[in-house]
Amino acid sequence: MHETAIDHTPGFSLGGTVPRFTLRSASATDVVLVVQGAGGPPVRHPLDRVAGTDVWTAEVPGVAPGDRYHLLVDGPSGPRHEFDPGRPLLDPYARGIAPTGSDEHDGPRWTSVVVDEEFDWGGVTKPQVPRDRAVVYEANVRTLTAANPHLPEHLRGTYAGVAHESTIAHLHRIGVTTLELLPVHAFDTERWLRDAGRENAWGYNTLGFFAPHAAHASVPAQHEGAGAVLREFKGMVRLLHEAGIQVVLDVVYNHTAEEGLGGPTTSLRGIDGADRYRWAPTDPPRRDAYFDTTGCGNTLDTSVEATADLVVDSLVYWAREVQVDGFRFDLMAALARDGEHRFDPSHPVLERIRNHPDLQDTLVIAEPWDVGPDGWKTGAFGAAGPRTSEWNDGFRNTVRQFWLTDIAEERRTGLPQTGIGALAGALTGSRHVFGADRGPLASVNFVTAHDGFTLLDLVSYDGKHNEANGEDNRDGSNDNRSFNHGIEGDTADRGVRAARGRSMRNLVATLVLSAGVPMLTAGDERSRTQHGNNNAYVVSDDLTPVDWSDDEDAEAMTEAVAALTRLRAAHPALRPTRFGVDGQETPGASRMSWYGPDGHPMTVEGWDQPVHRALQYFVASTPEDGPSDRVLVVVHGSGRTRDLTLPVHEDVTGYRLAWSSEKHRDHERLRPAGQVFTAYGPGIHLFEVA
Repeated sequence: MHETAIDHTPGFSLGGTVPRFTLRSASATDVVLVVQGAGGPPVRHPLDRVAGTDVWTAEVPGVAPGDRYHLLVDGPSGPRHEFDPGRPLLDPYARGIAPTGSDEHDGPRWTSVVVDEEFDWGGVTKPQVPRDRAVVYEANVRTLTAANPHLPEHLRGTYAGVAHESTIAHLHRIGVTTLELLPVHAFDTERWLRDAGRENAWGYNTLGFFAPHAAHASVPAQHEGAGAVLREFKGMVRLLHEAGIQVVLDVVYNHTAEEGLGGPTTSLRGIDGADRYRWAPTDPPRRDAYFDTTGCGNTLDTSVEATADLVVDSLVYWAREVQVDGFRFDLMAALARDGEHRFDPSHPVLERIRNHPDLQDTLVIAEPWDVGPDGWKTGAFGAAGPRTSEWNDGFRNTVRQFWLTDIAEERRTGLPQTGIGALAGALTGSRHVFGADRGPLASVNFVTAHDGFTLLDLVSYDGKHNEANGEDNRDGSNDNRSFNHGIEGDTADRGVRAARGRSMRNLVATLVLSAGVPMLTAGDERSRTQHGNNNAYVVSDDLTPVDWSDDEDAEAMTEAVAALTRLRAAHPALRPTRFGVDGQETPGASRMSWYGPDGHPMTVEGWDQPVHRALQYFVASTPEDGPSDRVLVVVHGSGRTRDLTLPVHEDVTGYRLAWSSEKHRDHERLRPAGQVFTAYGPGIHLFEVA
């Protein structure tokens, strides 16, 4: 006879004859699981250590969904250990997390909950969206729908609200294919914020990597319990998938809510803190010597097998059991540091994510930096696999500089600081950053994101106004590359408002018409403002939600975004999947021709001289299948009026204006090649080629 292999998967395994619980701790000397069933007294289950391993396990007969449980862990004393056999701890693999009251020192206390994971997906499968057709929309569950009058009040700001038909209709209207949600793993508010009477509204402070954040669920689901919260989350995913919209989660595996020295001990620190967090090399070891590359007090050590397993197991759970389509990794450089805390572009965690069979159809988006030594790594995640894209902060800075600070400088001195060359690199996929082999889809292009100014604030404020955060305006970036167009903040001045609207259209058009994967920030299409706050992670919902009112300016901006995404979808020339090679025809690449304002090929002087701020970008697709496609993108980066001669190009009879950031343009007639097109100030214009 052969003995049945014991399932040592961490957390609860409910599928066998008798439920089993498993925990990993290399340093513990004693582990007890305490289960609180419905109506009965707590039951203690001592765990046994599997010889020669860090695995602790025991059978747990009678456990059922809805039962609450916690861990009591003892171990050696020492400067890096935080063992306390009387302190309840969360299961790192808990599928449900619920509050259990409050502690005078640590604040809220939490307990793990056993959940029923059964769910009827109704045959709905993940939508298949090619990356070149993806339009990402970054949103906070709460603020996306908190002010939506089309939702029943109890669904506003919830998972169910995200999947409401009115929300989906809006996402369809503006061409969104991929909804990227700010952190939805269970999270807590940092102690210092709580002491100041504030709340972490973004969620970058994770309590547990397997449980959805309960406060984002509807009140009825919260009252029903952790199982209902999980079902509401899965229901959101199913409805979005039915609508053809992918779901990407912003995940925070780089640190936990246990903070730094003196922070709350809720889980890993009390289970095996000496092994799970990064420590600075000190002799002797010191309790205050966390090696922190996140700025949040601690950094998880993914060079340790158990921690790497925790990350990968969490990803697999959300991708397989919850059916999400991908992940955006917060401070991903922190995950790719080795045992000596050095960045490793071939880190085992990256290799495991790339090669895991259950992650082969998932999107991987890296925030390619952290705040530690040598932490800026944009372009360095190629080894993570061909489906890996990276946030391109260089694109953001270049586009803001060209359309905002350079225009402001031209107003002040008569001459901008930069020419057109850097913008051309951004338009064509930032090859200089990501390399020829990876292609333009390695770049996630963005102009705004959750941290920083909203689009409207970017054109309305020269400086940040973060007083509401309680840090005397010290927090948030000072490098915003913004331009208030002459008046700081809101104004009724029609000229200023018109100039701001044009700048917003220029910024969004550059984003949507550039090669790469465009990412919009929720509410930018509705002219959302945070009143100059560029770090609104602690600001209440009444300041930050998407504005769903019938505002004329918001409606006009929404229609501009919708028109641009329709044009992007219609023109493969704007969506290359590869970089071309000079002298060769590369399927999936776009053939580019560059012309100056006179319609002649671009000169060397025309690229980088600040006086030259006009460019005509003729781009033709090289399709792998389907018909060829050609468009002309005309960029004029000056406040002055200028005549531009449309280029004479092979087999081109004329150009028809399809979209312009200038209003009241003639979009019907065919303009012959060689005809003059007048640019009235800064603008971007898309011509379809006849």
